[in-house]
Amino acid sequence: MHLLMATLCNSLTFFALFLNSFTRYSFVMKITALVLTFFLSFGAFAQQGYEIKVRMAPLKNQFIYLGHYYGKQLPIVDSAKLNEQGEAIFKGNKKLGGGIYLVGFPDKTRNFEILIDKNQHFSVVVDTENLNNLKFQNAPENVAFKAYQAYMTVNGKAMDSLNNLRKSSEKDAERLTAQIEQINTNIKNYRNKIMSDQPNSLLSALLLAMKEPEVPQNDPAAKTDSLFAYKYFKKHYWDGVAFTDDRMTRTPFFENRVDKYFEQLVYPAADSVIKEIDWMMSYANVNDEMQKFMLLKFINRYLNQKYMWEDAVFVHLFEKYLAQKDYPWLTEKGKKIITDRAYSLMANIMGNPASEVELPDTSGKNISLYSVEAPFVLLAIWDPTCGHCKEVLPKLDSLYQSKWKSYGLKFYGLAKETDGNRNDWLNFINQKNLGYWNHVYYSKSADAERVKAGIPGYSQLYDVQSFPTLYLLDKEKRIIAKKVTPEQVDEILQFRLKTN
Repeated sequence: MHLLMATLCNSLTFFALFLNSFTRYSFVMKITALVLTFFLSFGAFAQQGYEIKVRMAPLKNQFIYLGHYYGKQLPIVDSAKLNEQGEAIFKGNKKLGGGIYLVGFPDKTRNFEILIDKNQHFSVVVDTENLNNLKFQNAPENVAFKAYQAYMTVNGKAMDSLNNLRKSSEKDAERLTAQIEQINTNIKNYRNKIMSDQPNSLLSALLLAMKEPEVPQNDPAAKTDSLFAYKYFKKHYWDGVAFTDDRMTRTPFFENRVDKYFEQLVYPAADSVIKEIDWMMSYANVNDEMQKFMLLKFINRYLNQKYMWEDAVFVHLFEKYLAQKDYPWLTEKGKKIITDRAYSLMANIMGNPASEVELPDTSGKNISLYSVEAPFVLLAIWDPTCGHCKEVLPKLDSLYQSKWKSYGLKFYGLAKETDGNRNDWLNFINQKNLGYWNHVYYSKSADAERVKAGIPGYSQLYDVQSFPTLYLLDKEKRIIAKKVTPEQVDEILQFRLKTN
């Protein structure tokens, strides 16, 4: 269990959140998602470089590894070979970035944590049979860290035992609750003492960064504001965190704190999320390592959107932080992926007017999307040879006949030519009695002409990744919803009709 992350989630419950196992995380030499060559940045201190001596007898003639947390990754930054006496030295000419590091055993199934900050010349003797019995030399902060871990282990076990007893003994619940609360108080006091006695230590910085706000119980404002607790918690959530401190990136908890903030405290809308991102980046931009970490975090999170409105967040990230800037950690391939994705989303952002479409109908006459007058228009981009399309389009017809027709909805069906031809398109329309749709055909030659002329194809303008792709538009052809299922279209229509 990750002992540093043992935190008080409320007055009654103790959680130890992170496991320290190399079997749970994979060692990697670089981060790869989009961008992702990993470089360390280093500060300048009195001593040059780092030298960490490890004695791990009786193991010998095998490699051990030095890695650190980096969000949900565990990159290895060094390796060293144990000699005949079971001794090895991690050594480098440049300082390591501060944070929580892990020394991994040769088989990579076991490890132990150490803190690395300003002092990077120290030694540790490892009891391979009992990792709780580490002996440090010239490393007072690691001695304090080890003592903290031991304290949390004892109290964590005690609280687990009391919680189990309370579940099985209702008559003793009050007494057991009081004991649990006392342990919570002791832990809180212990942590506060560390921060008071060692205010400039890495351990104190980590404890402060993990500390969650305690909402005042008797604040007068709570009586008049039902959202007081939420507002207070959100306002003070980052009180102990400096977004300029790159040591936070080398911990297992920082990324999870960011995730919790956006998932539970930020209103789920593009403007709200963008505001928070820009606030964080205004500080993170001061530190190259923190800037890289935060940008990678946000890019990977919003590259593939969970919600329709997140398209605007990704486009904002691209336009403000990437379009006109280069970063040493961002590869050309990575930037191209980001750029292509941003351009695919720019033309179809939620709430914006849809791109105009003008293509020939079944008689060869061009029909434009904007010529279709209706309170709602469902744009269906499909492929006449697509098996899934042959299931979905009749379902759309059924919903239209039973509900949507009375709403005044009209269809604009854009058939994209792939492996089939125009006859496949016409035959399907006739067989399924879909002649009342506004049908247009997007041939391969028409697509090629647009590309040759330097005009984005309709597949790009509507970010078509699969067939069918459905867009629900309002009377002015603004995008109400995109990439939705027939059932979702129906739910959205019902909601719109009730609220308008």
